[in-house]
Amino acid sequence: MVSKTFPFVMFEGGECRCAVRPRPHQYLPPSGEPREALRRKGQFWTPSWVAEAMVHYVVSGGATTLFDPAVGEGAFIHAARAVARALGRALPVHGTELDSAVLRSARERGLDETDLAGVALGDFLARVVGASGPPEPALPAIVANPPYLRHHRLSAEVKACLRAYGQRLIGTPLDGRAGYHVYFLLHALARLSPSGRLAFIMPADTAEGVFAATLWKWITRNFRLDAVVTFAPEATPFPGVDTNAVIFLIQRSPPSETFSWARCLTADPGALTAWVRSDFSADSGAIEVRRRQVTEGLSTGLSRTPQVGEGGGPVLDEYAQVLRGIATGDNEFFFLTSAQVRDHGIPGRFLVRALGRTRDLLGGADVVDRATLEALDAAGRPTYLFSPDGRPAGAFPQAVQVLLREGVRRGLPARPLIGMRRPWYKMETRVPPAFLFAYLGRRSARFVRNLAGVVPLTGFLCVQPREGVCVEALWGVLRDPRTVANLARVGKSYGGGALKVEPRALGRLPLPVAVLREAGLAAPGPTGSAAVGGLPPRV
Repeated sequence: MVSKTFPFVMFEGGECRCAVRPRPHQYLPPSGEPREALRRKGQFWTPSWVAEAMVHYVVSGGATTLFDPAVGEGAFIHAARAVARALGRALPVHGTELDSAVLRSARERGLDETDLAGVALGDFLARVVGASGPPEPALPAIVANPPYLRHHRLSAEVKACLRAYGQRLIGTPLDGRAGYHVYFLLHALARLSPSGRLAFIMPADTAEGVFAATLWKWITRNFRLDAVVTFAPEATPFPGVDTNAVIFLIQRSPPSETFSWARCLTADPGALTAWVRSDFSADSGAIEVRRRQVTEGLSTGLSRTPQVGEGGGPVLDEYAQVLRGIATGDNEFFFLTSAQVRDHGIPGRFLVRALGRTRDLLGGADVVDRATLEALDAAGRPTYLFSPDGRPAGAFPQAVQVLLREGVRRGLPARPLIGMRRPWYKMETRVPPAFLFAYLGRRSARFVRNLAGVVPLTGFLCVQPREGVCVEALWGVLRDPRTVANLARVGKSYGGGALKVEPRALGRLPLPVAVLREAGLAAPGPTGSAAVGGLPPRV
């Protein structure tokens, strides 16, 4: 069966266009510009076993037609054909698509004019971004794999229109980091008819982003969340893609206090559809199913495994301060190898030892020490941060002045981040933290003991124990598997099981009480600090 692509909607000068190049078999470039082009185009195909389950859900309420707001190459039209055969009745699909070339490709892949008769060439969010026209009809069944277009790829004009729409609809604007796909969901819900059903497959950030609490409080107060479907890494619908997919099944009916939460353990072609058709009651070894409270799901995160055990206990922020690493604005200029330091003749007082990326922790180590830096120096990796202060350029030694003039020649003062500094070369500073946190990567997110006194760049977070907290005791807590397992409660999930944990989220990391006790750490005091039980505090 032919799969559907995420259409990529690109806004330039206020115009929008779709750029999708369908392929018979999806090849995912591993890195570089080809991979970046893939992200820009959003070419990630929905498999038939997912599409058919979604279609079964939206028509099980009795709908005789369904609507796809981003038709692409027609995965849901093909799925509707299969479902129609199973139900023994016709199931026409209406929808919108931005690019006529994509619809031509859909015809080449087996759809005919009858299949596409209800598909209009246009933008589902045209009214949202300023177009006018007659009132849009309510829809009884909506199924979609919306364009996953992140906020930084949208023009300021389009972002303003989207936020204004969100405010009109839900009473408050969503955080500006909400992507285009989020507004597809909002507009689809607004057009859903009474008792109508909606099935959207979306990235996990829909339930994990900074905007998620506002979004889902409104949805669960005004609609019934029937089910959320997640996927184990082995069962992902999009192998090799950074996105962690989640399916949301929603009705325009009175809200419920509970919902079904499923995790597909294998890409079983029939198990997901059978579970949906059984009204979420079928038992299968291919799917883990739980009944959850909506309040718990919103607190934990709808895409995350249900929270069990302690809640409301101690969190990392009570024991340590979390900051992001240093953002240089141009690592190629400011982050230097030992050879570059010698060649430029930069005095040591303008240099700070630093660590730039998780791959520099050789062998996945959880300690960085002097031997780590020596090995990186020998391998030609940068370990020196060029860290000028704010004095006038002419007051630096000659070697530093020469390097600063090279930065001007490269146009660094005009760079977005660097241009905000006064003067442009004045580097951020950090006290070398006791711990680093590797917050994003294919390897496991983890804490790292900083025995080398380095400062981290933005590949890490700084974790500095608060006054009175024993460093070694806290290290025992942070490296404990029970603590590390809690990272899934606060992180944003990506493909392949990768996590990203932002500074504020890491501060909310639950620290198991049993682990704290075993390490000899007392509960936090009224000032937010914690000391070793029965021992004088030390740092």
